[in-house]
Amino acid sequence: MSKPKVIVTIAPTGGMAYKSQNPHLPTQPDEIARDVYDCYNAGASVVAIHARRPGDDGATCDPAIYRDINRRIRDKCDIVINNSTGGGVHGDMIGQTAENGYWEILWEERLKGMDAGAEMCTLDATTIIASFGGKELLMHTSPERSKHLAMEMKKRGIKPEWEVFSPTHIVQDLATLTAAGFDDEPFFVNLVLGVHRGFQNAMPYTPRVLQSMVDLLPKGSIFCVSGIGPAQLPSAMNSLLLGGHVRVGLEDNLYYEHGVPATNQQLTERVVRLVREMGYEPATPKEAREIMGLPRNREVLPEFAVR
Repeated sequence: MSKPKVIVTIAPTGGMAYKSQNPHLPTQPDEIARDVYDCYNAGASVVAIHARRPGDDGATCDPAIYRDINRRIRDKCDIVINNSTGGGVHGDMIGQTAENGYWEILWEERLKGMDAGAEMCTLDATTIIASFGGKELLMHTSPERSKHLAMEMKKRGIKPEWEVFSPTHIVQDLATLTAAGFDDEPFFVNLVLGVHRGFQNAMPYTPRVLQSMVDLLPKGSIFCVSGIGPAQLPSAMNSLLLGGHVRVGLEDNLYYEHGVPATNQQLTERVVRLVREMGYEPATPKEAREIMGLPRNREVLPEFAVR
């Protein structure tokens, strides 16, 4: 009998950490593509990409930089490409509003993440305050903005990865937009846990918190878990026990063990080894697409379609 298939997502970069925190963090297109290929060879089938500016490694959703990263990855392998529309907490992604002077993660910059040909994009249907670099940053994703993101992804044939940080994000934004037909089953949901010290309205990881959020998911959902920092490994194993998928990478966790900086390849190899020890088998990119219902129907093939 064949073993159940598990999607392994690698999140190599993120929009927060710098190389000063972990020298193995890939920030430029050639570094990101190299790490992604190594993780693909280790068993990853999806990559969650954040882009960085040249020079200062500031976060960006510049579609030209995303296209460069995507092209380099697609030239190497057929891993599922997922570009962020969250962006990050520095660089191009932040600014002060003219109305009240408050620092924000800029909406106009976030929208650019959809314009680089990826088959998936993160959809953060969430409003939060991120505390970073001595600033409080509003990530304002109102119901209308959430609807706009979902509508524009559907127009482009992009499959959303619904990124949620609390139960309210599930029962309000996710449930409303999927019920309105902005995504097709299965809905792929990333439950982000353990970032509560820096993100207001986020939840810590505990088995009970994870179970409660899984119980609230709309019918037709599948899920993975982003455990932040030391929550990464236990939440991944907990996700398997609840029928979910797993995610690792330096975006979420900079360390292999206490005080020891990790590489993306090390984190992928470890979780793949444990997935197999638990009686599962990592999905190939082709199998991951089948599990998630990719590609979405579209008249024009995506720029970075698998050849």
